Amino acid sequence: MTTYTALPLPPAAHKELRTTDDAGRPAEPFTAREDGVPQDAVGALLRCCLRDARAGERVALVAYAPLRRWADATGAAPGAYDERGPVFVHAEPCGGPDAEAGRYPAMRAGALRVLRRYNARGQITGGRYLEVPEDAAAAFDAALGEAFADPDTALVHVRAVEYGCFQFEVRRP
Repeated sequence: MTTYTALPLPPAAHKELRTTDDAGRPAEPFTAREDGVPQDAVGALLRCCLRDARAGERVALVAYAPLRRWADATGAAPGAYDERGPVFVHAEPCGGPDAEAGRYPAMRAGALRVLRRYNARGQITGGRYLEVPEDAAAAFDAALGEAFADPDTALVHVRAVEYGCFQFEVRRP
């Protein structure tokens, strides 16, 4: 069986987003608080390290265009498929994912996700809806196996159904 690994946003992207996001706006760091002031960030997935934000951490909510950055690195031309959306990141450098964290970020059972497949040109070639079960890792392994069974699939983006937020990326092994 092939092993898949969720990828956080690249460190270079994290560094850039801490200054200016992909919509051209300056980052506005704040301290995550239990009371949700100024943003409800505690428990939100930090895309720089793929773990939940904790109270007291400095974070920022920024616009991120993951396909655009991948396309810039590969020469793809996603055109209209170049989406951007809100993501939480640490406001300072972080060490990336914890080696003990597992291959996918922790998600509560019942969370709704869509896995969007992209070809080497950056075009969407399909997608799959996933309601996260108790054994999330097995479900993601199966869904990603299905996605990469298509030889045209170069990468998969996992997004939240409710808000469309980018969660993580998986590239062809």
